[in-house]
Amino acid sequence: MNSFVANQSRSYWLFGLIVAAVVVVLDQGSKWWILEHVMQPIPHVIEVTSFFNLVLVWNYGVSFGTFASGGAMMPYILSAIAAVIAVCLVIWMRQAESRLAALALGFIIGGAVGNVVDRLLHGAVVDFLDFHVGGWHFWAFNVADSGISVGVVLLLIDGLFADREKS
Repeated sequence: MNSFVANQSRSYWLFGLIVAAVVVVLDQGSKWWILEHVMQPIPHVIEVTSFFNLVLVWNYGVSFGTFASGGAMMPYILSAIAAVIAVCLVIWMRQAESRLAALALGFIIGGAVGNVVDRLLHGAVVDFLDFHVGGWHFWAFNVADSGISVGVVLLLIDGLFADREKS
């Protein structure tokens, strides 16, 4: 690998780490605001629009509450798994060959770390964004979950179109 390519990958890696840090800060800041200011003194539903509410939901599991009834050690087990995945994603990000891949991995890493922080601080993940249509509510989620979702979509886009750019 020549030095230009190595420097370019390094800049993508740094870019991805900055994105991850921004996602963690936005996630933790928004959760602090919800817990300390919006849902005080008693958690309640705040109707923002006809399709969006602010709520307070403690997710003791992972996606959609899966593994929520795993006992007192489950937050630590889930945190350890997420931390290992985040480390693997950082290693992958060091190999990133495009800014889009680094951006996507940064979103995913930041989201994973944001939710790990919640599990370690609270024993559960703080979810508060509630979208609904016609009386049907999607699962409540947070900024970290959004980062993970957006990152996965961007990673798929990068995977679909990266080979076309190279050829």
